[in-house]
Amino acid sequence: MIIVDRELERREQEGRPIRVGMVGAGAMGRGVALQLLGPVRGMELTAISNRSPQAAEDAYRLAGVDEVRFVSSPTELDRAATKHEPAVTDDPSLLCESEAIDVILEVTGAVEFGAGVVLAAIEQGKHVVTMNAELQGTLGPLLKRRADQAGVVLTDSDGDQPGVIMNLYRFVQGIGVRPVLAGNLKGLHDPYRNPTTQEGFARQRGLTANMATSFADGTKISFEMAIVANATGLRVAKRGMHGPDASSVHEALELFAAEELIEQPIVDYLVGAEPAPGVFVLGHHDHPVQKAYLDLYKLGPGPLYVFYRPYHLCHFEVPSTLARAVLFGDATIAPLDRPRVEVVATAKRDLRAGELLDGIGFYMTYGLAENAEVATEEGLLPMGVAEGCRLTRDLVKDDVLQYADVELPEGRLSDQLRAEQAALFADPPVTVGGP
Repeated sequence: MIIVDRELERREQEGRPIRVGMVGAGAMGRGVALQLLGPVRGMELTAISNRSPQAAEDAYRLAGVDEVRFVSSPTELDRAATKHEPAVTDDPSLLCESEAIDVILEVTGAVEFGAGVVLAAIEQGKHVVTMNAELQGTLGPLLKRRADQAGVVLTDSDGDQPGVIMNLYRFVQGIGVRPVLAGNLKGLHDPYRNPTTQEGFARQRGLTANMATSFADGTKISFEMAIVANATGLRVAKRGMHGPDASSVHEALELFAAEELIEQPIVDYLVGAEPAPGVFVLGHHDHPVQKAYLDLYKLGPGPLYVFYRPYHLCHFEVPSTLARAVLFGDATIAPLDRPRVEVVATAKRDLRAGELLDGIGFYMTYGLAENAEVATEEGLLPMGVAEGCRLTRDLVKDDVLQYADVELPEGRLSDQLRAEQAALFADPPVTVGGP
């Protein structure tokens, strides 16, 4: 971070700030605006796109900016940027096409819409940072391949648990300890929560009810840990992960079998453990002298050791990811190559043929993490594309949905990209649309 800070300071002094175009002005977007327009030096929030331009204006005004310009073309946006006049629009393509923008920050949480924004940015040679675990967990490997081909960075963000876990994972590796479990700490897990049950909490926290529901019903953590698995090569021990209850992160040493983790490292989580809402990594070391040192340093006798960070600060940490991408071509967290873990749609209640599935964090489905090869072999329906699908048969509560159980909506980009991703990483690869 010291190197990043120094480079940002230099950019500030030279009058060459990193110019950020943000897509989305919800709770996280407003927080990011406060950071980029407040304490962060060497960056400029040049433009915000939101389907409601008023929400984009409100994000600027919350951060103390009174004068904003509505733009309707990339040329208008470029002119505003030259004059350091913040711009708003309802068309995210303007940000992607603008010559003034260095990096796109996508903060929508939507798979279909977010995929279009990310592809447009990559095609225009823009680095892309997302705060969108749902998109990355559904299409991340393919989008990363597209970004590599275009010579740009695609990464999810620091501050969200996947990025924080990945930084800790690298630290553990860097001191010569082998990570065998990358973990998350969760306060509550009830797969049957819905927007009605979560309405009060959401109102108190300034969230949408469906976002709060995705936290409670396990869908969000499933996407988060899928991203970590895809970035590290780890797997899940079983469908849905273990997710045991605990009072302290240190109990992970007893709750997970050391010999199994050493044989096959995994991603997983604890429920109710302090320090919440942090992250943790279990590391393995078998050198007797180094084990003695680790015991001296109060990490215990081994062979497994608990490393943890007691917090994650969401939007506060986003600027570091933006800077790493633009200044150093470095991703905070991105897939290695092929999918390792998927998130599959599961019935939250009994479902009936003919019903149209609602979205993430609503009433009909929740997501479970599953190893990618199992999901492929069983034809399981990804949670990220479940919304809008029509059921072709009855299902009972907790059934995992298959592609065979639904009719997909016509013409969706996300379905086209899922088909391309499946073909690209098939063994052997196949050509989509070929003979």
